Order: sequence, then structure tokens, then C-alpha cells
Amino acid sequence: MEFHVIERSANAFQQGLTDRQILAVIRRAFGPGAEVRSARELGGGMYNTTYRIALAERGEPVVLRVAPEAGRQFRSERELMRAEYASVPWLAPIADLMPRVLAADFTQAVIGRDWMIQSFLPGTPAPELLGSYPKETHGAFFRQMGEITAVVHAVSGPWFGPVTGPGHARWSEAVVTSLRLIAEDVESCGLDAADLRKAADAAQAGAQVLDEVAVPRLLTGDLWTVNTMLAAAPVPTICGVLDMDRTWWGDPEADWTMRMARAKQDARTAFFDSYGRPAETEAGAWRRHVYEVRHLGALRLERHRLGNGAGVRDSYRLVAEELSALRSCR
Repeated sequence: MEFHVIERSANAFQQGLTDRQILAVIRRAFGPGAEVRSARELGGGMYNTTYRIALAERGEPVVLRVAPEAGRQFRSERELMRAEYASVPWLAPIADLMPRVLAADFTQAVIGRDWMIQSFLPGTPAPELLGSYPKETHGAFFRQMGEITAVVHAVSGPWFGPVTGPGHARWSEAVVTSLRLIAEDVESCGLDAADLRKAADAAQAGAQVLDEVAVPRLLTGDLWTVNTMLAAAPVPTICGVLDMDRTWWGDPEADWTMRMARAKQDARTAFFDSYGRPAETEAGAWRRHVYEVRHLGALRLERHRLGNGAGVRDSYRLVAEELSALRSCR
């Protein structure tokens, strides 16, 4: 087996597999006679560990994704791979853009971690290719992003909150629970989470405003450029969507994708040409401030995990601004 790994420190969050572990996983999925010609660890992601696997008996490569050990996962990010697996039937409207699940094992009997094998999507990661196109063509990319997001958001579900549960009857319950879980995770890292707890209390006090959202919609979780593949074409053309492991049920405005679409007044404004332009209301603006705190809390955790101390510190200033805006909106 040709074996190519990314060198990481022993205390890095992402931890790779040995060649023997990879072979054990492949034979669990495809039978005892399966042979691995090569395994190459892929970069780009910051959560799961991912390999491109070439098998002797298959013409196309497959992708092995391995979840972090359970003890390394935050409570607010628990079992994301299982959430992605459970989301597949709900993501049927964009199935033609997504990899197919070929095998999955959540028993942890083989390597002590969840893992999933998917088909290999052709194309080039958008962060590597999008910048090579003229700026005036980037709007085409973001219009496609708007179309994909709108199709996902049109799917309604059985409850608010994680796709795998626990589900909540009210949107306010899902939001408050999520904020408090993130706060607990921040505190477990030895960081101050008082600002996030204030946001959770504000969300609880404003439950009536949050509960104006009455229909749970499927949220992509973190769909943006890093989760897309581009085809070889005269203009940026999305041919694949990856890593839908943070899906949940809620208000479309709470989706990371919506946050990023509004982040700058540049080519990304074309997103709303295809998605549509949601009505601007005082209640909607207030809810978006709550959602932004949730995003910032999740980013605080990610930055801490990556050793980005400056980013962690900056998150406190940004959350303070959102808390101030929350008070001004009421």
C-alpha cells in the first residue's frame, strides 16, 4: 500500500490512522479480500480526518472519513458524522451534487471511532479554483449557491434542533439549548462563557419572538465555498457539495450560509438573486443578532481548537457588539 499522511503533532485535534487501521476499515466495508493500493490523507477539513483510497477491485477511488474520538468532541458538536448520515434522505433534492454513502460503521468496533466511506466527487475544491476566474463571473457561483440553499431550506422536518434529536417543539427551545451547550463547551476549555450565557438568557426572554418561526426547515449548517466542488467550465460551476455534517432543523436565517451571504457587499450578493430576498422586520433583525452570537460561540470553540488565541480574544468583542444590538432592538 502506498501511504501518504499529513504530519501532525501528537496533541493535534485531528489524528490520522495507521495503514493497518485503514486496511481493517476497508475490509470491514468491502470484505476480507479487499486490497488497498494507496491511501492519501486529504487536507482542507478541520474536523474529520479524510483519505482518498484507491482499491484494487474498483476503478474509481473512494473517500474514507473518520470522526474524532468521542472524548475529543464538544457536546455541541457531538456525533456530527451520524448527523450527516441521518441527513442523507432529507437532502434528496440535492442528491445529484452529493457523494454517495458506500459504507458506514458507528459501532466503533474496528478503530474506536465512527467512520464513513463515500464515493469520490470529481471536480476541484472551490477555494482552489474560484479565484482563477475573473471577478465579474463570481456572481454566477453565488447564484448557484443561492439555488442550492433555497432547495435545502424548502425541506421541512419533524422538530426543531439536531436532525438526530433530541428534538424540540419550539424554535426558542432549540436555540437556547444550543447556546447553553456551546457555553458549557467554552467553559470546559477554561474560557469565559458569561457573554454566551447572557445571550442564552436573552433568547429565553425573547422566546415569543423566536417562536414566530413555526416551521422547522432543513439548515445546511455550514455550507459555503469550502464545501463545494467546481467543474471545468467557462464560468464557476458547482458540481459537488461536501461535508453536510452540521445540518439541523430551524429558521433558515440561522443557517451559516445566510450569515456568509450577508457578510460582504460583493459578488456574494448574487446569492439573493436566486434565493430570494427575505422581508426585513424588526423581529427578524433581533433573531439574526441571536443567531450571530451562536455562530461566534461556535467559532470561538473552533479557534481555540486550532490554537488561534487572537481569534478567541476577538470573539469576545464581537459578541459584546451583538449583545448591545440585542438590547437596542428590544
